Amino acid sequence: MIEPPPPSGPSPEEIRQRTVRHFLGRAEEAQREGFITMPAGGSAYDFYLQVLQLDPGNAQAAAGIQTLVMHLVDQARDALRQRSFGRVNSLLNTADEIAPGNPLSAEVRKQAQREQQRAREDVLLEGPGAQTVPLPPAELSARSETMVQMLGDLALRIRQHQLRVVIVARDDSEGRWIYGQLRKAVPGYRVRGDIKLGNPPRLLLQKSQ
Repeated sequence: MIEPPPPSGPSPEEIRQRTVRHFLGRAEEAQREGFITMPAGGSAYDFYLQVLQLDPGNAQAAAGIQTLVMHLVDQARDALRQRSFGRVNSLLNTADEIAPGNPLSAEVRKQAQREQQRAREDVLLEGPGAQTVPLPPAELSARSETMVQMLGDLALRIRQHQLRVVIVARDDSEGRWIYGQLRKAVPGYRVRGDIKLGNPPRLLLQKSQ
């Protein structure tokens, strides 16, 4: 009896593996080009989903989706630094669609909520009779003599007009340094005010009630 010749074409498993490799390559290419979730059917996320349909335990696709989430969250952090709250929410919503309940997105969403509250408070603080004095970030970071002189001049103005000051600083240490410079410039005078975290750094000057 003559044995039938073995099949000459690739096996179903070989075809599946080739297709997986193809979609992984397409996903990485789309990711490099910035096509994270759009266009529909041609995004990195869609290609990773194709891989997971063919190979549900594919570690490379799972890691790729996590990378997409991290990319979206990093973009959301950048938007948050610019106080672009609408873009922050849009990016985080997309991250949540890709990976519901992921902790990275939840963390930045809480930060955004805090910043939005601070922004609302700033609107109130910057109401009628208030004046905003920007503090150049580079000079402030360097604790330069120019910044010391600027804060000294502002302290004299605060004392002369009996102003209340709200210090908006990027962190507690920076806020305390600013307050210390104001006090140092007007010895014996109590500078009345508060320190709030925010960006960009600035002073909000108000007439004392």
